Amino acid sequence: MTLLQSHSGTSAYLPPSGTSAPAFSGNSVPPAGARTAPSATEAPIALLSPAAMFRHAAPRVLEAMILPAAVFYAAMVFTGLYGALAVAVAWVYGGVAWRLVRRRAAPGMMLLAAGAITVRVALAVLNKNPMFFFLPECLGVFCASMAFLLTASLRRPLIQRVAADLVPLPDHLNEHPLMRRFFFRHSVLWGCAQLLNAGLSLWLLTTLTTEMYLIVRTSAVAVLLGGAALVTALGFRRCLRALPG
Repeated sequence: MTLLQSHSGTSAYLPPSGTSAPAFSGNSVPPAGARTAPSATEAPIALLSPAAMFRHAAPRVLEAMILPAAVFYAAMVFTGLYGALAVAVAWVYGGVAWRLVRRRAAPGMMLLAAGAITVRVALAVLNKNPMFFFLPECLGVFCASMAFLLTASLRRPLIQRVAADLVPLPDHLNEHPLMRRFFFRHSVLWGCAQLLNAGLSLWLLTTLTTEMYLIVRTSAVAVLLGGAALVTALGFRRCLRALPG
């Protein structure tokens, strides 16, 4: 095959003798059905193993969900309610300060948590009732459930933003029809799971003591959200396997 260069700067390939010439040149649009090399933005992504997904997501879940509850409960056992409130504030703002000292950007989720816990502690102290510390959390979970459900059919639903924090994906994969269906289904799943979480938390808050509320609610929510996370992780991996290329 020979490459010819014209005076206008366009190029074309001449096939060996005995073969037919292609119907397009270097600067023309390939005809329908012609195979072209995938672009860099459409290169297939290496399939993440469950272990790799867990290693990427576990520190974020541990920092955002598990450690704050554990620290708060331990502080309340040893220092009482108001000592636990002070420790909760110190924990969140300490995490923000640690990142700033190390010149690392604080995640938006952490900044929102800092603002939310400040309001919750102020309400609990002003009303002298620990229920006001936990009640905004229940309302926040309810709002999160509505956000999952109401954004399910949008081009960029909330669950896609959450997934990007845990397992970043290229834009062309996020726009694939298989991924769009995955985001819709699991937006509904997480919306229903968080709605059940909010209702269960509110019921436990009004029927149990603070100590029992922390134990029972943390255990129940771990089972509920852990099950939802397992379903999502398996569905996510199955969806990646089904993607072409």
